[in-house]
Amino acid sequence: MAETITLEARPAPPPGGRRYRALRVGAIAAVLLGWEAMSRTRVVPAVFLPSPEAVAGELAHLASTGDLWRSLGASLSRIGAGFVLGSAAGLVVGVLAGVSRRAEAVADPLIAAVYPIPKIALLPLLILWLGIGEAPKIALISVGAFFPVAIGTATAMRDVDPLLIRAARSFGAGRLQIITKVQLPASVPMVFASLRLAAGMSLLLVVSAEMIAATAGIGYLILYAGDLMQTSRLLAGIVVLSVLGLLSTAGLATLERRLFRGRARG
Repeated sequence: MAETITLEARPAPPPGGRRYRALRVGAIAAVLLGWEAMSRTRVVPAVFLPSPEAVAGELAHLASTGDLWRSLGASLSRIGAGFVLGSAAGLVVGVLAGVSRRAEAVADPLIAAVYPIPKIALLPLLILWLGIGEAPKIALISVGAFFPVAIGTATAMRDVDPLLIRAARSFGAGRLQIITKVQLPASVPMVFASLRLAAGMSLLLVVSAEMIAATAGIGYLILYAGDLMQTSRLLAGIVVLSVLGLLSTAGLATLERRLFRGRARG
């Protein structure tokens, strides 16, 4: 019976040890202090740049009335569905294009032709195809999440060290075993980097879609506040988006670390 080997990818050291946490917190604190200083000194009029305290008060008000949770729920449901569908499709296409020359020959020109198109420009077409409702928004987010994952996964699978593949073959590993036990594990860091890009793209597209064709969501809240010159509410929505971006990045980083720990124990 031929012996096979499993070659584990070693993740890059996390950027945040204890000594870096103070720098991250300090950077955020510096931005908040600069923002507070500008609002107090009236360098920018309060109607255009309310203070952090005013924005925090508006967030508390939105939370107490339930508007924040309704908007957040609408946006998160669209992001979750679109991100999962688009990332899953991107992962499948990326793996196929990374291990098969035929799949690469089919996928590469199509991706090169469609990827440069601004995704928000597809929304009117998606509305015509799918009708008014959640489907075109979710489809738009799926399209946006698809490309970073497909491109990143395919690149990572192709760039696996040939020495690792030859070593696996010398131990008797077949094609499927090389894909699952060598190329995929070695591609995990790049795949998760692509997922983080896809999460950011999902946030960007959900806001754009909600500003154009929605009556609920963080993007709609921001647009409506801007139309009424409610700058505190507008900035409150932007703060929520920033927090969502931080949480998505931290969540994916945590999942990556746990995945590596699980593989190490297995």
